[in-house]
Amino acid sequence: MAHGDGGDDVQPSTSMPKTVCPVCDKWFPLVGIEQHVEDCLSLTEEAESTRSVTPSTEEQQRPVDGAAQLSKRNFSIFERSPKPAKRPRIEEAPVVVSSANRQDNDVMCINLDPDEDEAIEQNDKSAKVSQKKAQKEFSKQPLAEVMRPSKIEDYVGQDAIVGQNAILRKLLDRSNIPSLILWGPPGCGKTTLANIIANRCKLDSSTLRFVKLSATMAGVAEVKEVVKVAKNDSKYNRRTLLFMDEIHRFNKLQQDIFLPHVESGTITLIGATTENPSFSLNSALLSRCRVIVLEKHSVESMMKILVRALPQYEAVMVPESVNNNEDKLPDFSNLAFIPRTIIHEETVRWLAETCDGDARIGLNSLQLALSGAASTTDSIYESLNTVTLQDVREGIKKSHLLYDRKGDQHYDIISALHKSIRGSDDNAALYWATRMIASGEDPRYICRRMIRMASEDIGLADTNALQVATATLAAVQSVGMPEADCIIAHCAVYLARAPKSREVYEAYKRCRASIDEWKGPMPGVPLHLRNAPTKLMRNLQYGVGYNMLHKDQSGLTYMPEGMEDEHYFSD
Repeated sequence: MAHGDGGDDVQPSTSMPKTVCPVCDKWFPLVGIEQHVEDCLSLTEEAESTRSVTPSTEEQQRPVDGAAQLSKRNFSIFERSPKPAKRPRIEEAPVVVSSANRQDNDVMCINLDPDEDEAIEQNDKSAKVSQKKAQKEFSKQPLAEVMRPSKIEDYVGQDAIVGQNAILRKLLDRSNIPSLILWGPPGCGKTTLANIIANRCKLDSSTLRFVKLSATMAGVAEVKEVVKVAKNDSKYNRRTLLFMDEIHRFNKLQQDIFLPHVESGTITLIGATTENPSFSLNSALLSRCRVIVLEKHSVESMMKILVRALPQYEAVMVPESVNNNEDKLPDFSNLAFIPRTIIHEETVRWLAETCDGDARIGLNSLQLALSGAASTTDSIYESLNTVTLQDVREGIKKSHLLYDRKGDQHYDIISALHKSIRGSDDNAALYWATRMIASGEDPRYICRRMIRMASEDIGLADTNALQVATATLAAVQSVGMPEADCIIAHCAVYLARAPKSREVYEAYKRCRASIDEWKGPMPGVPLHLRNAPTKLMRNLQYGVGYNMLHKDQSGLTYMPEGMEDEHYFSD
């Protein structure tokens, strides 16, 4: 059987013998192959003759009429067939043309397919639409997320931790980051600090890799996958930093997954938590990490954060005195944007003072205030939107106080109330009691603790204090909140002003210590002090010799044998 250039191909399975065409490289019956080859050759010659006919430079420079121009664009079937057929025409040497006819020749050489132009125009339009849509979506992002800094130089607050001379700042500058537990209230900058560390890792991605997980969504399986990749990267001297947000959501059994890998240095763990690590984290994990305590933002640091966010809404801050005084009008010429909103300084300060040191709440409240800004006619800024303190107070209420009825704030504030009453500071006692009420604490819990204070710290100095405290609990249970708030305040102030005596409490502690530290069997009750309800007990001398006289006159001992000289009350 005859074969052409494609003779190595497998012949199709058929009953009629076939062979491959040496021109088009296709299979045809052996009977008609000669006629097919002649047809292929003739079509190929016609296509080559059409491609070889190109206008000369003089012909291109001559003006042509519509008919001639139309004839130029009448390509043969080979020119309009699949796009690979157009490639030889595009790859030809460039032809020098005059500027008068350059546009026409460009149409001939480049704009061969009108569908391609339409697709390009459509892509451009869609790109512009998507860009505008992205800008709109950016404006809808929470302002706290938009203003999250990416450099340590832009980090506001926590100077004791990330200040210029702080140890952690020096470690960050050297990219020598140890395993850390960032502990602090919400909105103090824990996630922002982790974000800054992530950007540092991106700058040195060849040696550092940053992975961010949240214990609210990830589990042990995700951590194992990160460790698996980290072990492979460690072979190439690449460290892995794992940031685990809300790490306290992992129970102590799940936290054990970090122990061997933090110990061996396979991963560097950075955990963020709002709960006390002493109670919420594994003690073995705490021994392998450094706990960094972050505090609430001060009012001044909150002012810096809020003022820096104003350009996002093309807003400027002005003093209240400028509102109706054109002579004190600030100069806006140095701004990088055209201001559209005016916000008074006292408004920004009010937001900074009422956010309770939470930057997230402060920024989102500012975003809400600026979004609802409206123009006013009683100001010199008639063409600008104005945000006043009155508008913000009406629209944004202070409804947030950092308090967790099962967390540190619960115990810290009740401890402050107890110590204020013990120190006879009625002003502080009233404040802490009121703060617990405003935070939503169970009023019965406050009353139960004040009953304890009445006995422990006031004791015998004023026995009415215990009665006042127990009556307060009964009144709160009968009346309920919010009517019982004044009753709780009444009791707190009474206990703070009452005379103090810890004699009973201190004696109780000494007595308890002697019992706990007693060695051997506990001493028995003396026979004359025992109860004798039956004849058998009386026959055993129970209660014999007992009298009801004073200890100095009865001649009896009331302490166990061998402890007659024990005294628990101080002289």
